[in-house]
Amino acid sequence: MPSATGPAPGKLPFVVWVLAAGTFLMGTTEFVIAGLLPEMAADLDVSVSHAGLLITAFAIGMIVGGPTMALATLRLPQRHTLIGALAVFALGHVVAALTTSFTVVLAARVVTALATGAFWAVGFVIATTAAGPGSATRAVGVMMGGLTLANVVGVPIGSFVGQFTGWRGPFWALAVLAALAAVFVGRFIPRVEQQAEVSVRAEVRALRQGRLWLALAAAVLIMGGVLATYTYITPLLTDRAGIAASAVPLVLIAFGVGALAGTAIGGRLGDRRPMATTITAAAATAVTLLVLIPGSNSAVAAVVLVFVMALAGFTVNPVVTSLAVRFAGDAPTLTSALTTSAYNTGIAAGSAIAGMALDSSLGLTGPALVGAVSAALTLLPLIALALSGTSHAGRIVAQRTTPPRSDRVRDDASSTPVPPRH
Repeated sequence: MPSATGPAPGKLPFVVWVLAAGTFLMGTTEFVIAGLLPEMAADLDVSVSHAGLLITAFAIGMIVGGPTMALATLRLPQRHTLIGALAVFALGHVVAALTTSFTVVLAARVVTALATGAFWAVGFVIATTAAGPGSATRAVGVMMGGLTLANVVGVPIGSFVGQFTGWRGPFWALAVLAALAAVFVGRFIPRVEQQAEVSVRAEVRALRQGRLWLALAAAVLIMGGVLATYTYITPLLTDRAGIAASAVPLVLIAFGVGALAGTAIGGRLGDRRPMATTITAAAATAVTLLVLIPGSNSAVAAVVLVFVMALAGFTVNPVVTSLAVRFAGDAPTLTSALTTSAYNTGIAAGSAIAGMALDSSLGLTGPALVGAVSAALTLLPLIALALSGTSHAGRIVAQRTTPPRSDRVRDDASSTPVPPRH
């Protein structure tokens, strides 16, 4: 069994890749609904706008449920929490696939969102711990890369399959894959002991750090800026840039590729130069979105700028996530969940404000202007972080693998990691 704490130099532990596969599944289920809404609305006998509540419900479940589930599962062994989250995730999809009631499907979406929040909160902690301080941001980048890859591969495939099997087909597939992921987690993620005592009070006390809230503010603003523009990118491309509607999915793939590359870049550079990386990327995002306003008159320029917007914007994400977990010190689980909530808050707020801008006199360029302002505002918390310094950030919680019969929580933060027994 691979070690969670002793990878070869330059390599990430295998457990990080297992966790990234889990985030891929959960990212797919969050966004695939958009491509299945007409079929789901017709089958469940509701309007398309009413069916859109399935997306809203998942986002609310992530915003509120992530921190709640992080605290609720805090005293459980982390490995068991991940397996349980995947099991609930799979069960939620089975229930949704079997019912003909929109209300039941809506409830199942909320439940799967809660499971997703629990998985991400614990998964980020395990990934950063397993990678060690020198590769923590890279590990977060790989995990978030699974989410980004879901947009590039998972969502298009899910939408395509849904056209032939009906919307229930992708739900069954996600249920089966989640069950398999639970088996892999049980097999490849060793039982670990936290060296610091697990405490709800310590988790809440960690929220007093000003630097933590600066990192969370940056997460909200950068995601809000990019997604404000991305949510309404289709009318900008078709009505202003003159791109055929049939070619829009290709542009969205370019966005996904840019986001995937940006996540990888942020993961690579963030451990060495976190503030230089994030400040440069946020500034580049703001400039790109401003240029997109006049540049969207050209099809070629619009495609290039959409790619660069994703590349620059998503470079920030793994760095601020890793910083937030570091600032939490020995109480990172709630913070990790709050980071996920911050991104979803940015998505919800950014798209809502962009919608109002679209209906205003700004028209098609309104969302891009909203995005540019939000990305520029990201510089404020990032510069404040740079001035406060990150060199004395809280340490990552030490963990160690143990024999299968021991799941005890210990308070020995100075112990040396012990490789798992075979």
